[in-house]
Amino acid sequence: MTLEGKVAIVTGGNSGIGKAIVIALAEQGAKVVIDFVAHEDATEELEKKVASMRDKAIGVKADVSKVADLQRLIDTAVQRLGRVDIMVNNAGIETRTSILETTEEDYEKVMEVNLKSAFFGTQIAAKQMINQGDGGRIINISSVHEDWPMPNNTAYCVSKGGMRMLTRTAGTELAAHGILVVGVGPGAVETPINKQTMDDPAKLKTLNQDIPLGRMAKPHEIGAVVAFLASDDASYLTATTIIADGGLMQSGPGL
Repeated sequence: MTLEGKVAIVTGGNSGIGKAIVIALAEQGAKVVIDFVAHEDATEELEKKVASMRDKAIGVKADVSKVADLQRLIDTAVQRLGRVDIMVNNAGIETRTSILETTEEDYEKVMEVNLKSAFFGTQIAAKQMINQGDGGRIINISSVHEDWPMPNNTAYCVSKGGMRMLTRTAGTELAAHGILVVGVGPGAVETPINKQTMDDPAKLKTLNQDIPLGRMAKPHEIGAVVAFLASDDASYLTATTIIADGGLMQSGPGL
């Protein structure tokens, strides 16, 4: 498996799963554009890490909830690295609020970052890939909660359900152009978004007991799935989601 000569964009790429994806793609030889909105120092540190692997990464500050910023992100990749072969729509947030508690502001923020960014990131990247003429990969980082209810995190679940149908519909539409669209649905992963659970021994114990593999995923394990999907080894996968949850959906009662 190799990604030599490929150019990838990873939204929300300087921490958590996004950071692991950047490293995994770079390890396979891809040049990577790291999108970020905060913590520029973390982005610079990641650029240096990738450079130490004799690969190249560039950080681009862009708010992916804004279509103009997404366009600038993709234009910058083309201007500085020549093309776009892999688009990873990874940026995501949650409010941990129920249907009764979620405000209009909460709802709009989650939808803009999680779903709107993936929709238009897919659209703009696909147009670039079609102009290039040799296909590409669009990988949407979703969640087990695209299918599995998570009470008290309703807007997040709705956004991920939307990503599920985006992946399936866009994958069907773009297949004729050689563009594969695949989702990755992680379960519980050791990232900042799950800090509240990881910092509570009782909650963590309960969660681990619900996971057949007995533990949360490491970010690099999700990064490895993405690197595989970006490669030619995954050339017959599109319009579907790969669930990487340690068996959680088959046994757990819900988070």
